[in-house]
Amino acid sequence: MTREELKLRTKQFALRVMKLVDALPANTKGRVLGSQIMRSGTSIGANYRAACRGRSRAEFVAKLGTVAEEADETCYWLELIMEGNVLKKRLVESLYKEAGEWTAIFTASLNSARRS
Repeated sequence: MTREELKLRTKQFALRVMKLVDALPANTKGRVLGSQIMRSGTSIGANYRAACRGRSRAEFVAKLGTVAEEADETCYWLELIMEGNVLKKRLVESLYKEAGEWTAIFTASLNSARRS
């Protein structure tokens, strides 16, 4: 996958996260989880774009580390939404699967970039 394709896919993922947040209940759980996942889920793409603009190898690696962390954090919030019965699991599963894929992709990319 090219950088441009990754930028597009991470933006599409952020848009899906935004739709999920709109579906959360308007209670304390929904607001807190929505705020957290909105931050982490949308920052994957933003930080990836920043990594692509890195001025040095070290800056690229540091930003890529942030991307991997945010993807994993997004998985955590999605797990809480599903396991806490905040939304039906079937509504969250595909987003959770994709967040796990992002975590794996960016962790592998980070490890590769560190070795280079």
